[in-house]
Amino acid sequence: MTRLLKGMLFATTMFAPAGAVLAQDASLTIESWRNDDLSIWQEKLIPAFEAKNPGIKVTFAPMAPTEYNSAVNAKLEAGSAGDLITCRPFDLSLAMFQKGQLAPLNDLDGIKNFSDTAKSAWTTDDGKTTFCVPMASVIHGFIYNKKAFEELKVEVPKTEDEFFALLDKIKADGNYIPLAMGTKDQWEAATMGYYNIGPNDWKGEEGRKALIAGTQKLTDADWVEPYKTLAKWKPYLGDGFEAQTYPDSQNLFTLGRAAIYPAGSWEIAPFKAQADFEMGAFPPPVKKAGDTCYISDHNDIGIGLNAKGKNPEAAKKFLAWVASPEFATLYANSLPGFFSLNSTAVKMEDPLAQEFVSWRQNCKPTIRPSAAIVGRGQPNLDLEMWRVSANVINGTQTPEQAAAETQKGLDSWYKPAK
Repeated sequence: MTRLLKGMLFATTMFAPAGAVLAQDASLTIESWRNDDLSIWQEKLIPAFEAKNPGIKVTFAPMAPTEYNSAVNAKLEAGSAGDLITCRPFDLSLAMFQKGQLAPLNDLDGIKNFSDTAKSAWTTDDGKTTFCVPMASVIHGFIYNKKAFEELKVEVPKTEDEFFALLDKIKADGNYIPLAMGTKDQWEAATMGYYNIGPNDWKGEEGRKALIAGTQKLTDADWVEPYKTLAKWKPYLGDGFEAQTYPDSQNLFTLGRAAIYPAGSWEIAPFKAQADFEMGAFPPPVKKAGDTCYISDHNDIGIGLNAKGKNPEAAKKFLAWVASPEFATLYANSLPGFFSLNSTAVKMEDPLAQEFVSWRQNCKPTIRPSAAIVGRGQPNLDLEMWRVSANVINGTQTPEQAAAETQKGLDSWYKPAK
């Protein structure tokens, strides 16, 4: 570079008018475990932000999901983490905030676009401080093979009686396994079983908060009832379901061998890529017609501000954009099955995703009961619910035994606040 050119650049920098924005005044890095989303960030999300903020350059830098928790913590402690930290829900991110690694976001532009339930995964126990912007949730329900339903001349069930009558008809026909789910990996039994149907019994947030407060116990009727329903699934799961893994269940459904898949909405994109039939979805059936319906609309991913980041003002500008309806629409439609938590409703372009998100209009949302506060100790309530849910379906434990065991484990370490 010539001496003259260097002098011109120095003069441009030193004598620019106050408040002028140079060609690039900040570079931001997003730490994340979502390496599957790299192309979406690079091709859709980041270009949309940079087009309106030409002075800020953003890089999405994901790492392996299994390595993220330890790796991002090490980078934060070493002072080498990016300005923006993708937040897992509940305790992992709360611990980062408590260490002073994530900054409070109560005053962020747009944070009021989210309900208390939407922010619950990234808010302190006392409800006073939010430290990550909610990005997306996943919704539980049932995905079904529309071709199979048409062949059998059956309709989507709305009540539990209709659900089991439907399963009986599918089983009697013999061409399809009624429900594609196994119990070998255990987590499916709770995540797509107990957590899926249970909110209709414990009344969503009402029951979850009562459990935390200690005014309800897992041995109460509303918490035992979902196990009783799960126990009735056994005849409809097909031969050898006890040895069936999660990928086995996915394959049974996408290959057209099963009629219904107890699901999380994260299956939408991969299922649409693998199945050659049209799919529909229905929410967990209620006990009787007219009952209020509840859905597990579980907070899954947020994004926060590195408290010691190098470009806090630019990072806050990015986070305010993430809190906007524009981002909500872009993100949710780029990743069908990961639904915006923004209070502004997002119209989904994917019809199966739209079916899932439409349940929010009539059903009350809740999160998984083991996710917040009561899931912090040992034995871990989430892992215990995985195990006993599988046992109940297998028939090796009664619903009452499962409930008593999980409550005993909870009692061993958890004392509700007075």
